[in-house]
Amino acid sequence: MAEFSDPEVLVAKTRQAYEAGYRRMDAYAPFPVHGLSEALGLKRSWVPYIVLLGAIAGGVGGYLLQYYTSVIDYPINVGGRPYHSWPAFMVITFETAVLGAALAGVLGMLALNKLPMPYHPVFNMPRFILASKDRFFLCIMVTDPKFDLAQTREFLESLEPEGVYEVEQGATKIYE
Repeated sequence: MAEFSDPEVLVAKTRQAYEAGYRRMDAYAPFPVHGLSEALGLKRSWVPYIVLLGAIAGGVGGYLLQYYTSVIDYPINVGGRPYHSWPAFMVITFETAVLGAALAGVLGMLALNKLPMPYHPVFNMPRFILASKDRFFLCIMVTDPKFDLAQTREFLESLEPEGVYEVEQGATKIYE
């Protein structure tokens, strides 16, 4: 993990790491940094499609529930109207579509982000607390196909960060 003090430097160094062949990386910053997602090579999110499916499922489910209760389960003739009066069903259909979209969006986002995650190995690094204040970190994961401890540390040091840290499960080794 490399520490930087400037967001533009973080984006530039992340691009260098991507161009060097590293693909399994993560960056930590105290605020959203423009261009960082592109520099990390992140793909388009699936959340909008999950929200659309949730809205469709919620709308269809709400409509079918109203149809079942009004036509099959408990038909009541009100003022000579047909049992299946679709205009009266539209308000509830819309509301259940919004509910389905909201629930699918929240649950989809949590699942795709692998949340809740109350623990992550970077929390073991003492300086990582600065990621929520004024420091920017670039972390190359051990699961990266190109990862080799010595070569990756050497590469991170070539980026001229303020510090290079090895993140471990139980303890932290600091190389400065």
